[in-house]
Amino acid sequence: MSWKSTPASADRLRAKLDDEFETVAKPQGLRRTSDARREKEADAAEDAAAEGKPERKGPSLKMRAVGYLSRREHAREELARKLAAYADDADEVEAVLDALEKEGWLSTERFAQSLVHRRASRQGAARIVQELRQHGVDDNQVAELRDQLRATEYDRALEVWKKRFDVKPADRAAYAKQARFLASRGFAHDVIRRILGDSDED
Repeated sequence: MSWKSTPASADRLRAKLDDEFETVAKPQGLRRTSDARREKEADAAEDAAAEGKPERKGPSLKMRAVGYLSRREHAREELARKLAAYADDADEVEAVLDALEKEGWLSTERFAQSLVHRRASRQGAARIVQELRQHGVDDNQVAELRDQLRATEYDRALEVWKKRFDVKPADRAAYAKQARFLASRGFAHDVIRRILGDSDED
């Protein structure tokens, strides 16, 4: 009997080897596909981090905005800054803000009234007006709110002073200390003089 394989036996051997190769290769192929997918996702996350923007997962842009607004009132400009980190471009943010204003979720005017209400008992008109402008509140509304605050400035400053001192300054050093405190809260100098009196008093 010849040691050489017949053509038929050679075909059977090749078929058997092919079957074994497929059995081993298929799982490895699946693993390679899975590894490639994970690498692609990791690369996408790294690219997003490099651009300074979080990966686009989780709530939609509008849902994020509603979440912010459900906690407190926001000015349009303030909310736009917060949403910019989650948007692909500025137009996307503007479209969401327009929709929220139409639906009554977003109102810079309402935000301004809310801020004044929260700050008025502790701060003077100058400090509150500065904050309103930083948030992009319309100049006409700022002017109107400033006039309202100035009308009650003395009474509000007096209450703040009473809570902190409630005793007229005995000397110039004490006068300077109390005046600095009220000025740091944003109260007007003429109001401070009315409360503390003449700075030349001993």
